[in-house]
Order: sequence, then C-alpha cells, then structure tokens
Amino acid sequence: MQKLIEGLHRFQSEVFSTQRELFTRLAKGQSPEVMFITCSDSRINPSLITQTRPGEMFSLRNAGNIVPPYSHGTQGEDATIEFALASLKVQHIVVCGHSCCGAMKGLLHPEALEDLPAMKVWLKHAEATQRIMRDNYQHLHGDALLTATAEENVLVQLENLRTHPTVREHLERRAVTLYGWVYKLETGQMFNYDPVSGQFLRLGAPPPRDLVSAEAGRIAG
Repeated sequence: MQKLIEGLHRFQSEVFSTQRELFTRLAKGQSPEVMFITCSDSRINPSLITQTRPGEMFSLRNAGNIVPPYSHGTQGEDATIEFALASLKVQHIVVCGHSCCGAMKGLLHPEALEDLPAMKVWLKHAEATQRIMRDNYQHLHGDALLTATAEENVLVQLENLRTHPTVREHLERRAVTLYGWVYKLETGQMFNYDPVSGQFLRLGAPPPRDLVSAEAGRIAG
C-alpha cells in the first residue's frame, strides 16, 4: 500500500499540477470515442498499451474480458455497455483478450476451479469458447492452445455483445463499430480480427497482398 500512497503523491505533485487544465475540463464531463472491454489481469494496462489520455477511452474490465449475453439490465456489464452507447455515444467498442490469461486456463482446465465457485459460474458465459476449443483444437497444446482460446473467446464475447439491445440498435444504424483484439504479453504486439481473412492480423503490419481491402478491425453488424 505504501507504493500506492507514494504514487498518489507523485501524481498530485508531478502530473495533476502540470495538466490541471485537462483535469478541470474532464471534471465537467466525458466524451470518449472508444469503449475498451478487457481482462482484469494486472499485467494489462489499456491506457499504457494504447497510449490514450484520461477521458479518451471508456473501460470495462473483468476476469476473461467476458460480455454476458443480455439479461434485461440485471448485470453491471449490461448497464456499463448501455451507458457507453446511449449516454456517452461511443463510436467504437473493442473486446480485447490476451495471452497467458488465467481465466482461459480455467476454461481449458475446469477441474482447477473447484476452489473458485464464483469463477466457475462466471465462466459459464464462455461455455461456447470451451466447446469450440474441445471440438476444433485438439491438435494444439501449451501456449499455442491458450492463445487460440483467447482468440476464440474474443469472437464469442463479440457475439454475446450483439445480444444487447443498445448494441444491436447502434449496429443497425451503423453508429458503432465492433473490434476483436488480442494482446500478446510477451511481445507487446496487438492482433486484430479481420473478418475477410478470418484471421487475427498484427495491428500495424501491412495486410497480405491478396487480401481484399477492408476497414481494419471492422466486424460487420
């Protein structure tokens, strides 16, 4: 805790004091263009990875970057997504998974969750990911299997996201774009799902020459 307290002092004396105009403006309201849904993993820092400033990105974090299917606004995720679209008018939603994810390990090895009953229930929102891995990825093992699980889970959670009425409405009006990203902890690289190739392509890398040009990261509504 002492490290956190010392950090607060440095923030107030070295950061806040030099960016007072920004924080004064933010105190009057926020208007982020992007909602970033990612894992609670302590190794993931969305603002650091994307180099965004306060007020530029609206975040939702939980174990496994899960988006439960819509349930009549009874969960925190429902309310947060609704607020982001209906009130903040975000134009982009990113679902971002990552390598070395403990929640994905739990999906692959449910026997390890016996002492984590709440996590076991929570991961039921990713049962489709578990089924996909069991049916299609028996040839993979170790880190390769874990990374593939993170990728498939991002796609499953994007489908869950589409069940939310506010998301569906904004997609129909082309008022929001959905993206599926996977961050690789080991290299700092970000991979973005491309629906044309059906692959996760490295962001910043030139597309394959034979790939039909398409808006990067867009997943059609």
